[in-house]
Amino acid sequence: MNATVLFTGGKDSVYALHKAAEAGYRIVVLSSIIPLYRYSMLYHQPYFNILQAQSQSLGIPLETIGVSEGEMEIDALRMLLTRVRDRYGVKVVVSGAIASNYQRKRFEQVVGELGLELYTPLWGRNPYKYLGELLENGIRFIIMSITSMGIPLEILGREIEAEDVERLIKLARKYGFDPSFEGGDAETIVVDSPLFKYRLLIAGEKKILSEYEGYYEPSAVRLVKKPTSTSQHRPLSFQQGSPV
Repeated sequence: MNATVLFTGGKDSVYALHKAAEAGYRIVVLSSIIPLYRYSMLYHQPYFNILQAQSQSLGIPLETIGVSEGEMEIDALRMLLTRVRDRYGVKVVVSGAIASNYQRKRFEQVVGELGLELYTPLWGRNPYKYLGELLENGIRFIIMSITSMGIPLEILGREIEAEDVERLIKLARKYGFDPSFEGGDAETIVVDSPLFKYRLLIAGEKKILSEYEGYYEPSAVRLVKKPTSTSQHRPLSFQQGSPV
């Protein structure tokens, strides 16, 4: 059955893509909504050039739509899903939601209106085991933003390792943030996974806003051939662009 993933390029949407593929869905297109403002209640804020690189690495086409204000978030989702339904024959929408009823209910509403099915393979994951599960399944990611006290700013822009996960779990118990980052305490970008044909190398710099808030601002992303890859494509570079 043809499916699309609500794709941010972060750990949850990439892992949901993997679980959907394992379940037998044909992922025919990635669907990305790009808020043109900070602190969206419904969506993460992906980087268009990184989405392009991930689409290339996965070998799956990317469809995007920008949204300029919060009041238009649901309309943007409806427009994008209508497009991929009609253009790619999509029947199922895959979401990486783990515990957010706010997000899930709104996705269910729009998906139902369009006669589609919502699939949430990550729903109900244990937040204290989730990051470790990602690493065990080959999902490699870096931290792009932090907005919660207790998450060390030094890990911005750095690929997360097993020892980082152990540390984050301890800090989550102390400070009370969600160690799966489901509530937006931190946002991530996946740089490699078993389905990626290329690994992403991201250049950028840290921007520290306060003692508990900062982000990693990417300037460029490059795709490099993985050691085990048999692909003959040349590595590609993607500069910042605009959503369509």
